Amino acid sequence: MLETESYDCPYCGEPVEAVLDLSGGDQSYIEDCPVCCRPINFTLQTDGHEWMLDVHAENE
Repeated sequence: MLETESYDCPYCGEPVEAVLDLSGGDQSYIEDCPVCCRPINFTLQTDGHEWMLDVHAENE
């Protein structure tokens, strides 16, 4: 089950969209911003239906 979520890059502030795979359960991962290429930490909490995404800079 895939969902999309918009967020602002914690470095450059540009609006970006993430594709979330809710079937994998809770996840923590790093992806580079597609605009400024800096690493962003993602923390996804999900029960497979409802979810919450936390996005922050690498040093936060």
